[in-house]
Amino acid sequence: MSKHTAHARAEGHAHTHEHHSDDFDWDVVAPVLEQEAELSSPQYEEAARWIAGLPTAPRVRRVLDIGCGPGVVSCLLADVFSEAEILAVDGTPALLERTRARAERHGAGERVRTLHAELPQDLGTLGEADLIWAGNMLHHVGDQRGALAGFARLLRPGGTVALVEGGLATRYLPRDIGFGRPGLEARLDVVSADRFEDMRAALPETTRETEDWSALFAAVGLEPQGTRSFLLDLPAPLPAAALDRAVTDFARRREAFADRLTAEDTATLDRLLDPADPAGLRLRPDVFTLSARTVHLARRAPRTTD
Repeated sequence: MSKHTAHARAEGHAHTHEHHSDDFDWDVVAPVLEQEAELSSPQYEEAARWIAGLPTAPRVRRVLDIGCGPGVVSCLLADVFSEAEILAVDGTPALLERTRARAERHGAGERVRTLHAELPQDLGTLGEADLIWAGNMLHHVGDQRGALAGFARLLRPGGTVALVEGGLATRYLPRDIGFGRPGLEARLDVVSADRFEDMRAALPETTRETEDWSALFAAVGLEPQGTRSFLLDLPAPLPAAALDRAVTDFARRREAFADRLTAEDTATLDRLLDPADPAGLRLRPDVFTLSARTVHLARRAPRTTD
């Protein structure tokens, strides 16, 4: 799991695959990732409580949060699974430091431990678990089937894998914002999808898979347990933190997609990012946040008793 993977994990669907691991000033990036994850916490908490409430859920004593980022989800998992030890795993020391600090602030310092690991090669060092949470990180591993097989080997009998992959890209604006060509965000999604394919193609040992996660779970010996999507719906006008996230996301895409945007879309983004423009994100009254994250579950077969 590279630093890039950790970044993607923390950002979720907002990530745009525009950086490489050595490009980050983590003192600048990490607080942004933490804020983004905090805004998405309702989705993650609902997903965790869904898992905890399943009739097939095992007693969770040890959780692996793989690609933990700044530790927002690690601490949330510690709250939901109050008897469990949480091992927060990431390839970025700066993010692991934030995870440790956050756990101490939340009174979970004794139960949330951190581990620096590069995946998939270090999977064997993580130890067994009752729950593996892999949030928006698997698509940054070239051999996704191989990584899932590695997860399966770490699960205790009856244990669960929660794979956060897919969902719907975040929307912030109406289709027609009153200037520029309507449908800006849909076109940005197309550019992001192209860059995603470029990223996947460049990964070591990359293998194309049909993204039927239930079938992939079954292929590595796990029992699919269902799929659900969790909505984040923040209507306009946005609170300050959510508006900051919207501005950051558009600014990131303006920079990352510069070579693939039309002149008209570039000019539209520049207006949206101008804090003095009445039609810009900071001053317009119609900026919202709407997104969905999808969680796919599978379990290792429980131990049978004669």
